[in-house]
Amino acid sequence: MRWQHEGVQLQVHDPIARAVIESAADAIVAVDHEHRVTVWNPAAERMFGWTAAEMTGRVPPIVPDELTAEHNAVQERLLTRRPGEGDTGRISIATRRFCRNGTLIDVRIDTSLLRDAHGEPLGWVGVYHPVEEDEVAQHHMAERARLVRRLNDIVADLNAELDLATVLDRITAALIELTGADAAGFVRIEGERLRLVSLTGLPERMRGATADLRSSLVGELLRTGKTIKMAGGERRLGDLIWSELPGLHTITLGLSYLQNRPYGALYALFSGRRPGHTELELLELLAGHAGVAVGNAVAFAEAVRQRAHERAVIDASADGIAVLDRDGLVCQWNPAATRLTGVPTDQVLGRRLPFEPPAPGSTRTLRLPSGVWLEVLAAEVAETDELVVDFRDVSEAKALEEAKDLFLATTSHELRTPITVVRGFASTLVNRWDELPDPDRRTAVATIADRAESLARLVEHLLLGSRAGADELAVTIDAFDLAHVVSGVVAGFRSLSPLHHVELELPPDLPLCHGDPLATDIVLGQLLENAFKYSPDGGVVRVRAHAEGPHLVVTVTDEGIGIAPGDHERIFERFVQGEAGDRRRFGGIGLGLYIVKRLTEAQNGTITALPATHGPGTCMRLTLRQPPPH
Repeated sequence: MRWQHEGVQLQVHDPIARAVIESAADAIVAVDHEHRVTVWNPAAERMFGWTAAEMTGRVPPIVPDELTAEHNAVQERLLTRRPGEGDTGRISIATRRFCRNGTLIDVRIDTSLLRDAHGEPLGWVGVYHPVEEDEVAQHHMAERARLVRRLNDIVADLNAELDLATVLDRITAALIELTGADAAGFVRIEGERLRLVSLTGLPERMRGATADLRSSLVGELLRTGKTIKMAGGERRLGDLIWSELPGLHTITLGLSYLQNRPYGALYALFSGRRPGHTELELLELLAGHAGVAVGNAVAFAEAVRQRAHERAVIDASADGIAVLDRDGLVCQWNPAATRLTGVPTDQVLGRRLPFEPPAPGSTRTLRLPSGVWLEVLAAEVAETDELVVDFRDVSEAKALEEAKDLFLATTSHELRTPITVVRGFASTLVNRWDELPDPDRRTAVATIADRAESLARLVEHLLLGSRAGADELAVTIDAFDLAHVVSGVVAGFRSLSPLHHVELELPPDLPLCHGDPLATDIVLGQLLENAFKYSPDGGVVRVRAHAEGPHLVVTVTDEGIGIAPGDHERIFERFVQGEAGDRRRFGGIGLGLYIVKRLTEAQNGTITALPATHGPGTCMRLTLRQPPPH
């Protein structure tokens, strides 16, 4: 191996060269491309405290962490320096290095590049001179302290900024200020592409330009495993986007990492002065700090995005959501919470909930003064000591639950009465058949048959109600004679009650109907049954049918107790009877009109309940369609 220092090449294995190195008063240390020691002379042993045997083949632990960037910058500058630049071929800096005992010593290092016989780089050699507090060293240290102070100010400014675009623009501006570069840019790594996201000193139209990562200088730098790189030469720079800078002769770049992954690279472009190791050191330091500043900005942007997402989800939720601080005061209140409770946001923020929340992890159901039933769930956020309270309107479910309870009780009552009668008369017939006269036996059997018919109707209603609730009602839509169906239903009811008189009004030319005759029969039968049931004192029940445009209308009007205001729509719900429909007085399970509505809708018709036109009572209006024209 050859060793070149100040332009003189010597064979290390030559006895004279070896004697010169070993007898030199200054420490001489040579390292290869991997920074492992190849030469460590006796003066180096005396200066640093480690023997040559201990150091040879190792990376010497003499560079302080805060001076690593400076050390790397010197080596990179020597690798990229071109012959004929008018210098001595070495870089001399005043700096500090560690000794074995842990102390720092002030030294001046003359660093040169080692080349082989063909001029290819083999490593570096440094000659270390101990220095006193002379004027040169003082000036170097003072200048370095100034740069460090300015860098610290810039870094503090960067870390205080949380807008990513502003952070990147400030980084490029700071790089020009610190290094004296003519232009600067920051490229972000996006998969296999680079994108120019920030620039200073370059045309604005370049912002957003992209390039291939693999063939770029960033790709070359990533493959070396280093963090800084310097490049020059027209052939190498002419096809890059940076060629927009007139007179460009040198590019330096440093990698920025985000969460230990390469995020981008910071470029400094020189078309005037030529950069040295100090500029490279500043670039590496600023690129490293840029990663921290970018990380802060990205984390803040993500937090803002996540917060906005959470806010949008909360605001769009159909559930009321309230967040209570550690003092139990409301700090968030979404629109659904206002809708459910009627309490506006400005009247609840900073105050207690308008209702008592359950314990964390539990639920409770409560009723507001407005009558709304709420199901409330509370969950604790351990990290912030906040309590999230979620509540939803369960008024319909609560009403349905109550209706089902009433339905079960009513159904049990409706079933028990005919069953008791059937069982009583059947037991009498079994035990006293021979004792009973024939008329009594016939009466008992007739009563059993009548009660069995009641049970059959009740079961039919239950089955139809369950099918209607599951949307399983089957109807056959076809043309049929509505007048015939209406007449048949009325004829069956005329003899059922001596208290009621049924009047039927049918025009002779009533058109055909488009629907299901069996379903229509069930609907009309239920309407007449209700008219009888809710006219306990009797009276006239009027049934009329007529054409109305493309529709056919059938009305059933009674003179009974009528329907309370507000119940005209509710009576068609399952398990619901109007306020006037006392089940203990009139019986029923609240399925009849629900079945009527579903059978009517299955035929594309409508059913409505209206007050009677003259006097008390109710008018049920059934509307069906006429067949479509051919």
